[in-house]
Amino acid sequence: MNNNRGITLTELIIVIAIIGILAAIAIPAYIGQQTRAARTEASSNLEALRLLEEQFFSERGQYAPPAGAAGADQPGNIALIQAQLPGFRPGTGTSFSYQILRNNQLNVPVTNPPTWAASPAGTLCFTAIATGNTGTRVANEIYAIDCNNNKNF
Repeated sequence: MNNNRGITLTELIIVIAIIGILAAIAIPAYIGQQTRAARTEASSNLEALRLLEEQFFSERGQYAPPAGAAGADQPGNIALIQAQLPGFRPGTGTSFSYQILRNNQLNVPVTNPPTWAASPAGTLCFTAIATGNTGTRVANEIYAIDCNNNKNF
């Protein structure tokens, strides 16, 4: 007698259901991890910009001129910042656009979305801002840090 029956339709449906449940758990976790990684990119690049600004200040007695633009094209935008702060190396394929404002044209936003507050007159400071690029998991998220290490991340 030969018992090579193969698998039944019920067994196949159970296996597909188990795979579906595992995918329903794994995919959101993976997407969340990608978002956290992009946010970490912004925080580490903003910290690097703050340190480069402080180095620029200690060498020249003033902060670097404003550079970059929120939501701008990445290679050109980063090149504008690197012209002022050559040590800024954010890598390729970043999820954020970076911008540096001088003399506290705007203070650090304390909420996300930000609420901006004007700086006191005559304050010598800078604010580095990271804005999430369109088409990324962090689109339109805004993070910032200033010369007093005030930050919203």
